[in-house]
Amino acid sequence: MPKGRTESKYFNRELSWLEFNQRVLEEAGDESIPLLERLKFLAITASNLDEFFMVRVGGLQMLAEQGSPKTDPVGMTPDEQLKAISDRTHRMTAEQSACYLSDLEPALAEAGIKRVRSGELSHRQVQVLEQVFDHEISAVLTPMAVTSTSEFPLLINQTLNVGVQLKPAPEEDQPRFAIIPLGRSTSRFITLPSDGGYEYLLLEDAVDLFIERSFPGEDVVESAPFRITRNADLGVREDLASDLLSEMEEMLNARKQSACVRLEISDRVSSCLLSFLQQKLEVSDEDVYRMPGPLDLSSFMPLCAVSGFDELKSPPWPPRPSPEVDLSSSMFDVLSQRDVLLYHPYESFEPVLRLIEEAAEDPDVLAIKQTLYRTSRDSPVVAALMQAAERGKYVTVIVELKARFDEARNIEWAKNLEQAGVQVIYGVKGLKTHAKVCIIVRREPHGIVRYVHFGTGNYNELTARLYSDTSYMTCDEELGADASSFFNAVTGYSQPQKFRKLDAAPLGLRERLLEMIENETERKRHGQKARIMAKLNSLADPLIIDALYAASQAGVQVRLNVRGICCLRPGAPGLSENISVLSIVDRFLEHSRMFYFYHGGDERVFISSADWMPRNLDRRVELLVPVEETASRDRLIEILELYFQDTLKSRRLLPDGRYEPVKPKDGRKPFRSQESLYRRVCDAVKQAEQSRRTVFEPHRAPGTGT
Repeated sequence: MPKGRTESKYFNRELSWLEFNQRVLEEAGDESIPLLERLKFLAITASNLDEFFMVRVGGLQMLAEQGSPKTDPVGMTPDEQLKAISDRTHRMTAEQSACYLSDLEPALAEAGIKRVRSGELSHRQVQVLEQVFDHEISAVLTPMAVTSTSEFPLLINQTLNVGVQLKPAPEEDQPRFAIIPLGRSTSRFITLPSDGGYEYLLLEDAVDLFIERSFPGEDVVESAPFRITRNADLGVREDLASDLLSEMEEMLNARKQSACVRLEISDRVSSCLLSFLQQKLEVSDEDVYRMPGPLDLSSFMPLCAVSGFDELKSPPWPPRPSPEVDLSSSMFDVLSQRDVLLYHPYESFEPVLRLIEEAAEDPDVLAIKQTLYRTSRDSPVVAALMQAAERGKYVTVIVELKARFDEARNIEWAKNLEQAGVQVIYGVKGLKTHAKVCIIVRREPHGIVRYVHFGTGNYNELTARLYSDTSYMTCDEELGADASSFFNAVTGYSQPQKFRKLDAAPLGLRERLLEMIENETERKRHGQKARIMAKLNSLADPLIIDALYAASQAGVQVRLNVRGICCLRPGAPGLSENISVLSIVDRFLEHSRMFYFYHGGDERVFISSADWMPRNLDRRVELLVPVEETASRDRLIEILELYFQDTLKSRRLLPDGRYEPVKPKDGRKPFRSQESLYRRVCDAVKQAEQSRRTVFEPHRAPGTGT
């Protein structure tokens, strides 16, 4: 916060996010974690920063250039935020490099995964490398001379390049420059022959080693790898777009030429070459990041999967089949008997896929209606929807074209779905459709039945193995009617009828949350028991934060599990003494949103697609889903409680914005919530298998052995 400003009751959104990324970076430095898992966390921090610069920094820079006087809830202007972000991210990137160079790289080399420097190559390795360079690398790469601004190549966002300074021509005294874009098609890691383990050379080191071959007859003064990040916070003027699909494609093309918001470059670069690049890319000093180690640590993610080093990885926790789902029965039979709650990735996503795939083939299914925000590249969900349409079922899909960084994939899916006969809706004008819902309409002997899936995560079977998310499947009549009303309001651009059980953003969801918080506040003021628990990814909405402050001041115990951004200041005297906030960073990304209100003993539990942020509550189409079925509700409460017991991977947010590790009390063994959740699912599966064996085991007469 700028000097001289009084302490705000909120934390800045951007700096709070950076503290989340710091918590991920701390996992990379944790020596109790297997080495390749630590490398994975480091790669994640770099990938996170890439997106942060493209979206958040890019947007702030545009506001600053426009001279916007708009301040955030803390009171910081765009310029003040950019200065604070630059200071913080320079410290963070220095720590990232130190983590890799001083810690992970030497430890990995000792374990048999060695990055070889140019000066360490054996004679045999040099021979192999020369062949690779001459026959593969140099055939792909194209050095580009740069003599004027107009000749500066259009560099691809977040790809590596090598900047080269050449000796001035005899008749001139000005240095000459060239760029070698490394592109995306050439592997970053060049495998080298070795007597054991895995040895590799980085692509940019190979280019530097043979740099003279790229400029025959020239004297190369220096070369230095660099990487640019372009602004991706480019919006679509939907009010002027007659064809949203075409407008989105134009926006994707515009991103390729947008302004450079960050320049990462080797710290060995000379001031001459750096000045040249800054001038051509129009980058200020505070947006230059001089790196002592490799650039683009996010590209080290594939190295985490190198074979033959299982001892450097965490033991696998494969998703288990839900004991609530009978594999021998159809999903329609299962759901006609009871609601099903799944908690991924501990429980398999397979029942959700089965439900959609069975619906595609079932002759009694009349219609399928579904939202798609992000999917996998070879999505079985999309394949099932296309198959359903080809079989003559009425299939309607809301494809959100504005899903950040998945726009191109979603455009492709939208076209494929349309060609298969699916009715494709491109969301709501001015809003992102972020809700996760699938409605299956089926004709049954007693009438029409709607089977509904609500989720906190995307219909992506790959991320369902990596993210913690909740799936709730039901044929509850009122939830089904609400889901249809919600879907039709989105596809028909009409005002929804009053829901029976659901609440939706941007109309009603915030108000419902405020109502539930204020209900707890009033009950406490009247001497009743009151309690709030919430698990979410981000908390930044000032209205909700203020309501939680009021609840705390009334004496309500508020426990929050907020993975990332938290603009609420907990534990502040006179403001939030009764609010505690923890954040858990572990092997699975915490992504589920679930909320609990004591409600006078009639406990209310919800799952939601929405975080408590202005963007979710005002500018997105979201759902808040009550879970009233007793077993499912009780299980969600148990899951919430387990997270608050974590003393191994949990960090507590302090009133000054710092996070401190939560430690076990009285010498107790550390408790790890994710491990406990997985063990509980494994135990439940084992008990279900034992029960089934008992049911089908033949009766034996006592003492007969038969």
